[in-house]
Amino acid sequence: MEISAGGRLEVRITAADVGKRVSVRRWSEHAAKGERFTDTVGVLTSWDNGVLVITRRDGERVRIQESSLVAGKTVPAAPARRRGPAATWEELARVSARAWPPLEREPLGGWELRAAAGFTRRANSVLPLGDPGLPLDQALTAVRRWYAARGLPARIQLATGAENSQEPLAAELVERGWTPEVTAELWTGALAPVADRDTAGVELSRTAGADWLARYRRTGPGEAAATVLGGGPSVWFAAVPGAEGAPPAAIGRCVVDGRWAGFAAVEVGPEQRRRGLATAVMAALARRALDEGASAGWLQVENDNAAARALYARLGFAAHHAYHHYREPEGSRGPEAAAGPGTGTGPVA
Repeated sequence: MEISAGGRLEVRITAADVGKRVSVRRWSEHAAKGERFTDTVGVLTSWDNGVLVITRRDGERVRIQESSLVAGKTVPAAPARRRGPAATWEELARVSARAWPPLEREPLGGWELRAAAGFTRRANSVLPLGDPGLPLDQALTAVRRWYAARGLPARIQLATGAENSQEPLAAELVERGWTPEVTAELWTGALAPVADRDTAGVELSRTAGADWLARYRRTGPGEAAATVLGGGPSVWFAAVPGAEGAPPAAIGRCVVDGRWAGFAAVEVGPEQRRRGLATAVMAALARRALDEGASAGWLQVENDNAAARALYARLGFAAHHAYHHYREPEGSRGPEAAAGPGTGTGPVA
C-alpha cells in the first residue's frame, strides 16, 4: 500500500489509471474485527459511478465501492515470460469461453448451453466440460429442444488432439449422426516476443466504434455482435486508421484474463496487406496485455486460413489442440425447431 511521508495510507490511483495493474486496500465496517481491511491486486478494468472493478490474475472480477478505499497505487506488471505457456485444453476452453460470451447461457449438469441469436458458432453451441447429469441420449434431446426453441441448430463444441480431451464424446456424436462442420485450432504463445514488434500507427480503445465495425467482416444481429465483442474480463480493440472516410486499414481485438490474452478479429483491408499491419496490431495488443499482467497468448484459427496461420507461426504461436463444432443430424429437429431469425450459419469465430 502507498504510505505518505507522515505514515498515513493514501489512495494514489484515479479513474485515469483504468487498464493498469493496481493494488488497493478497502475497509468494511460490517466485517469481523481483525478482518475489516481487504487487499486486492489486479487490473483496474473500470471505474464508473463510484465503483471500481478489478480483474485478478485468475480472471475473477472484484467490485469495490470507491468510498471504501483507504489506500491504492499502481504496481508494475509481473516479469514477462518469454517461453511458450503450458496449459490444459480445459483451462483454455474456459478462458476462450469467457472471452466470447453469449447473450444467454444455461447449465445442463457440467455442460453449458450458449446462444447469441446465431452470431458465430462459438457463442451458439454447447460447451461440455463435465457430465451433463443425464444419459447421453437424454442430454442430446434436451440440447436439441433448447436450441430449437431459439430457432437455432444444435451444435456442440469439442476439443481433440490434446491430453485427456474429448475424443470419446466426439466418437459418440458421430455414431449418432452428428457432423463436424468446421475444424479450427487453438494456438498458444508467449506475449513478450510479440510485444517486441513495431506498433507504429496503432490506436487502442475500450469499445468497438462504427469505424472498427465497418472493417470487421463477420455480420450478425447488432445486439448479439455488440454483446459478444464487448464481453470479457478486460477487452481492448486496436485499429490502424485508414484514409479519411474509409474504414481502418487494420483492426484487432484482445481480451486479457489473468495470465492469458486472447486475440481475435485481426483483419487487414485487402488493399493494405503486406505492410506488416496485422503484426503491428498484434504487438500493440500484446503490449497492453503485458501491462495488465498477462504473459501468454491464445488465438483460434481455421485450418484453411493459410495466411493467418503463417502470420501466427512467425510470431511464435503454435497449435495446442483442435476444436470442432458438431451439428445435430439433419431431420432430427421437431416442429418446434422452425428456423428463426438467427440460423447460426455464420463463421466459426
